[in-house]
Amino acid sequence: MREKLSLDSKKIDEARAIASSIADGVYSTISGYSTETIERTIVRMLGVDGIDDTGVPLPNVVVSWAKDQGLLGGGIASIMGSLMASKAITPQRAAEIISSGEADSSQCAEETPGWKEAVDRHARETVAKIVANREKRASLIGDVAREETPYLYCIVATGNIHEDVVQAQAAAYQGAQIIAVIRSTAQSLLDYVPHGATTEGFGGTYATRENFRIMRKALDEAGEKLGRYVRLVNYCSGLCMPEIAAMGALERLDMMLNDALYGIIFRDINMLRTFTDQHFSRRINAFANIVINTGEDNYLTTADAFDEAHTVLASQFINEQFAKRAGLAEEQMGLGHAFEMHPLLENGFLFEVAQAQMAREIFPRHPLKYMPPTKFMTGNIFRGHVQDALFMQVSVLTGQTIHLLGMLTEALHTPHIQDRFLSIEAAKYVRTNALYMSEDLLFKENGIMQGRAREVLNKGLALLREVEGKGLFRTLEEGIFAGIKRPRDGGKGRDGVFEKGTGYYNPFDSLLETFGKLPPPLFIEPVLAGKEVCQ
Repeated sequence: MREKLSLDSKKIDEARAIASSIADGVYSTISGYSTETIERTIVRMLGVDGIDDTGVPLPNVVVSWAKDQGLLGGGIASIMGSLMASKAITPQRAAEIISSGEADSSQCAEETPGWKEAVDRHARETVAKIVANREKRASLIGDVAREETPYLYCIVATGNIHEDVVQAQAAAYQGAQIIAVIRSTAQSLLDYVPHGATTEGFGGTYATRENFRIMRKALDEAGEKLGRYVRLVNYCSGLCMPEIAAMGALERLDMMLNDALYGIIFRDINMLRTFTDQHFSRRINAFANIVINTGEDNYLTTADAFDEAHTVLASQFINEQFAKRAGLAEEQMGLGHAFEMHPLLENGFLFEVAQAQMAREIFPRHPLKYMPPTKFMTGNIFRGHVQDALFMQVSVLTGQTIHLLGMLTEALHTPHIQDRFLSIEAAKYVRTNALYMSEDLLFKENGIMQGRAREVLNKGLALLREVEGKGLFRTLEEGIFAGIKRPRDGGKGRDGVFEKGTGYYNPFDSLLETFGKLPPPLFIEPVLAGKEVCQ
């Protein structure tokens, strides 16, 4: 993409180096820890599914039992492996024995010979399924050069997975290219993953493996009729980050919201817990070729989008480094930002263009996720429709990748099918009419947009220097991001963190590194909206 802002590359390099140092500081802290949800993820990825007689997921039953027996420090894999090897049984049967109260903890503590081979065999089978999903996705996408960008991203949020299917297929037929199934409110604070298909929820539908399977099947059916691939999104954030990441990998989701900083700031989840969970969940996402979405856009719902724009940029730099350490390619990093400046701000449109163009130039291969105006949507649907059109104009002009459609009824109700239709129609109208506008427009040298972008970069760099000096944990305690303070030892989920004991073993640590290398993921190189794409 042609650079238009004349940004100082030395400052960008310095910002990236500082962010790397910040990420190293966090990883030096979390590397000695695991969490109960990571151990539950291992149980799930060994093939365990289902619930007990009281409705508790078996992975929770297994890990809670191991914790109660004082065995969790070595990792759940050795416990499962010892049961499996001693009785020549499957992981599912081992979980059922634990659930029934028939497991002998002393036997598990002794590490039965052959336990590691037993878990490794089942772990390899799961990894092979994920590889098969990657290959199937690639075959379904086929000739991605035909796809228009920015991708039109729609949400469905009925609370009933079967009704979500109707809405999602309707949106795909109207032109949506990405469907996000919104989760039930506060699922991020549940320390377990609900089981089975669900037909009730609050503001959304529960993220369960069965719901993922139902929606994947529905979108594949729609895609077959449309002759194109329809991407599916859900959330692996909150207290069950890696478990939901694993479910998404096994059910061929394409994108997942995944951001520890969002969980700390907006859900009050313990820092140590969520940074540890994030790393393993992102490793799974990386291996499954899933694109993550980060949550910087949310900062601007509580802080002023003009005054605090630099915090978004600083967080993007930090999230990029976290993602790299988990093995994600740049094409898998859907860094977030948003069109959230006050609509009556003088030259606000120019500032929004500068911010979006700056993100594109600094993160040139990343599938940036651009979020719509929400904070200042008032219920005036006519003004809201104009705001959404301007938002789409910025998206096309600056080569954004993932465009979450704004709704003219944003402040009134959960979108109806007709609201979504109007948004898709308007977005396609702008995208078509301004298709090559980016190529024909240059920015005035030292004009408003160049000046604004340089100002944000300078402030972002200064903030990163400050964070490096304090460390990210202290920075979050002081509320520098989004103006919200969180205590280092407080927050939800801290009691689910434990230090790895001697001989701790996670069979997926090495498998996710070594089991095959496939080509980079499926998203575009954002050179020019609607024109150039690559896989």
